[in-house]
Amino acid sequence: MFSVKMRRLWYQIKYRYPTREFLTIIGAAMVVFCFLAGSVQSMQKNYELRRQVEYKQREAKLIELEMKTLEYEQSYLKSEEYQKLAVRQRIGYGDPGEKLLILPANSPDNNNENLVPLEKKETPPPSNLQQWMNFLFGGNARK
Repeated sequence: MFSVKMRRLWYQIKYRYPTREFLTIIGAAMVVFCFLAGSVQSMQKNYELRRQVEYKQREAKLIELEMKTLEYEQSYLKSEEYQKLAVRQRIGYGDPGEKLLILPANSPDNNNENLVPLEKKETPPPSNLQQWMNFLFGGNARK
């Protein structure tokens, strides 16, 4: 009985299912799957590396811009115009032939309120109910 079942199984495997072709197709499918998985992994790794390179390039450009800005500022601080301006502001030095006009403290021209911009009052944010009313009735569209 056992041998009959084994013979039937062997017969079905041998003649009913084309095992060589089936195994060849399975093997080819596994090779294709492995190739595709490797390709996807390498593309993902290349994407990550490219993103890191772009980040480093942006960082290098930013550092280069900061360096150029600092060099420009340094050259400005070394210039004669800045030195004259600094001396004029700190100790009141003037060029030959210039005259200094000192105004009294109560003079309207000496008042610095005209030079300083007025601070804006901060309006509190609208309440949740007001935000919903604006949303539902189109109050935000009118602004």
